[in-house]
Amino acid sequence: MNDDGSFAPVVAGSALGAGAPAPATPKNVAHRGGAPNESGEALRQQFAGAVRRVDVVWGETTVVVDPTRVHDVIRWLHDDPAQRYDYLSDVTAVEFRDLEQPIEVVWHLRSLPFRRFLRVKAQIERGAALEVPSVWDIYKGADWLERECYDMFGIRFVGHPDLRRLLMWEQYAEGFPLRKDFPRHNDGGPQGTAPASEIRR
Repeated sequence: MNDDGSFAPVVAGSALGAGAPAPATPKNVAHRGGAPNESGEALRQQFAGAVRRVDVVWGETTVVVDPTRVHDVIRWLHDDPAQRYDYLSDVTAVEFRDLEQPIEVVWHLRSLPFRRFLRVKAQIERGAALEVPSVWDIYKGADWLERECYDMFGIRFVGHPDLRRLLMWEQYAEGFPLRKDFPRHNDGGPQGTAPASEIRR
């Protein structure tokens, strides 16, 4: 949507110019290492104190940032004309079985004009409040994505206008289903299998 209210479609790769190579599936990609997405170095320069590290795994760039600066980082990636990350494809989290590892909140961003993918992570240390800034004001599509992450992991997105459960009912009090401390029920079946009486179709 343009500033004047008119609609202009985003053409994938349009910011690369007429001489840009056609998109192709990468082959023989190394597990670790390789050239990071151009946005990784740009973020190091723009947010030197907030970027903790830049990783390249299977050809994809992940930038780990300070949880308190998530909104600033994602706002810049969205607004800067040299970045233009105009599509938020997912918001999720990861909790590891190792209790020493932080819980990670993950944002998957795509720049359609530049044909770039970037994964942004914020690590929440054990014992710290499970909260990060909402990016709803940047991407309206974050509405249900953040609500689902809250529902499954218990992570609060500060600034979200309507943060409540999305998949479980609002009075559900048993916990957060994707957390490692979620209670497991067993009636003699395979470990972790819920009794048939509790499976809702």
